[in-house]
Amino acid sequence: MNFQDFVFYSLACVVVIAALGVITLRNPVHSALLLVLAFVTSSGLWLLLEAEFLAIALVLVYVGAVMVLFLFVVMMLDINLDRMREGFWKWFPFGAILALIMTSEMSMVLMSKQFGSDSLEIPVPKSVDYSNTRELGRLLYTDYVYAFELAAVILLVAMVAAIAITLRYRTDKKSSNASKQVAVTRESRLKVLSMPAERKK
Repeated sequence: MNFQDFVFYSLACVVVIAALGVITLRNPVHSALLLVLAFVTSSGLWLLLEAEFLAIALVLVYVGAVMVLFLFVVMMLDINLDRMREGFWKWFPFGAILALIMTSEMSMVLMSKQFGSDSLEIPVPKSVDYSNTRELGRLLYTDYVYAFELAAVILLVAMVAAIAITLRYRTDKKSSNASKQVAVTRESRLKVLSMPAERKK
């Protein structure tokens, strides 16, 4: 066993243990942290496959944005763990059957002749000046340029639609206008009224 195989099996063990911890731990904060560990370790596996762009994208997008947001949401929510445990045995048979089906499907794929270690060829090591990011960019902007531009337009339309939906003005909702608060003057803050004095009987 060479050094590369040792690093691969070490990272693979960490990913498997972290993934098991995500689905077995009852504390959602601990599960989210273990999912971050699984993502970071998976990026190391991408680096072994010489896919450095996918590795850094996995760290920046999933760990740096999605998982941090998910972790903050879990920490801010007051999750009742006792209530979550009430339906465990109720849904246990369904979960066990689903896990058995998924395990059998994964075993059929991994143990078949098409996906076995003997049928797959070992990738040829690339040269020192090879850049996975450059090759990915070349494919995106040459062979898949229309699909890439179409996806960009769809994301832009979705972003504009989300902003338009959230910024609609509602009459039944009380809100403050920040521009009017900043533009207030000294004369408009205080209004003196002249009222005649009244004597109580």
